[in-house]
Amino acid sequence: MSDETTNTLTDAQENSIARKNATLYAACQALVGSAAPISITLGGIAGYYLLGPDKSLATLPVTGFNVGAVLMSIPAALLMQKIGRRYGFMSGAMVGILGCLLAVAALYQQSFWMFVASIVVIGCSNGFAQQYRFAAADRGTKEFKPKAISIVLIGGVGAAIVGPQLILNFKDFLSPVPFAGAFLWAIGLYVFALIVMSFLAAAPPKETAEEKAKGSGRPLSQIMAQPKFIVSVFCAISTYALMAFVMTAAPLAMIACGFDIDDATWGIQWHVLAMFLPSFFTGNLIARFGKEKIVATGLLILAACAVIALQGIKLENFYIGLILLGLGWNFGFIGATAMLTETYEPHEKSKVQGANDFMLFGTVAIASFLSGLTLNDDPSQNFGWDFINWIIFPVVGAALLSLLWLRFKERKAVA
Repeated sequence: MSDETTNTLTDAQENSIARKNATLYAACQALVGSAAPISITLGGIAGYYLLGPDKSLATLPVTGFNVGAVLMSIPAALLMQKIGRRYGFMSGAMVGILGCLLAVAALYQQSFWMFVASIVVIGCSNGFAQQYRFAAADRGTKEFKPKAISIVLIGGVGAAIVGPQLILNFKDFLSPVPFAGAFLWAIGLYVFALIVMSFLAAAPPKETAEEKAKGSGRPLSQIMAQPKFIVSVFCAISTYALMAFVMTAAPLAMIACGFDIDDATWGIQWHVLAMFLPSFFTGNLIARFGKEKIVATGLLILAACAVIALQGIKLENFYIGLILLGLGWNFGFIGATAMLTETYEPHEKSKVQGANDFMLFGTVAIASFLSGLTLNDDPSQNFGWDFINWIIFPVVGAALLSLLWLRFKERKAVA
């Protein structure tokens, strides 16, 4: 049974297919997703290592990772509309292999700008990988879609373990060139992902006569004007941008506070585990309590992250804060993604998903860049770790107000 054909099936059969597809995408998430903690952890640290006296651009490689995802968000969605999920995702994996090879070469040549370019390319691969969650939601009933998204993000647990372990065990594999070994070994993960992807259906989606008659559906501007679209995208952006803003700064802040690279790596590993481990039950929580309540809970957890981080610069404060940061992201992002799937019809999905990811990762890229500027080595320009965490509160407040506004609009529409 193809994961991209349209047939008349019972709800149970449709959900069975959706679960199988989501499991394959979860495996891809575990393999390809490992490049994210490698790029994020080593991006800022290697950037710091490669730069001269001025370290203000140290997190630019991490920003480049998000820029790559932005650049590829719409092209990846449109490409998969033309050639199908299987070959689209395989193309993304090949891009990731190229990026890792460039990273190894850049570190050998000690070229900061070449390293930035390599992480941008790896980020482009991530632009494809971000479509896993939408691909899982292509099938299944309306009630099952949040569970399918959660299943995919469970694969992030594997990424949270494998990525940091590659750093810890292989960052000096190509000694005396630091960090290059982790990127070399990451290539193997992409190769394994290609094998998994070979089991995905190769054919492009089959349209029904009704869908063909509808064409591309409503104008994108009309879809984006829906209150639920506005709130879902705003909450997703708020959640993801805050996570990126704090996470990007965390390794550099930890090193500045006297902790070492291994401490920072373990912190990111605990953080990424917290991002994805709750996915085992987030879908069920959404089914029970509703998408909006889970998003609100995630936002409140992000606020709790800031409270813990502001208590001091002990290692446990960093670790607990990063864990809460990951948990808040999981609830907020999965809930917001599930909300988004209710704003478009199947034949409208490519343009809506692409537009969503373009806005999402564009904001995330800006957040990660500003994070590096905030922790500038120049004391006159260094706002500090506390300032980064204080930023969480107004953003969380605005997102919570948007959820209240959506609830008011929906109640008014019913009345």
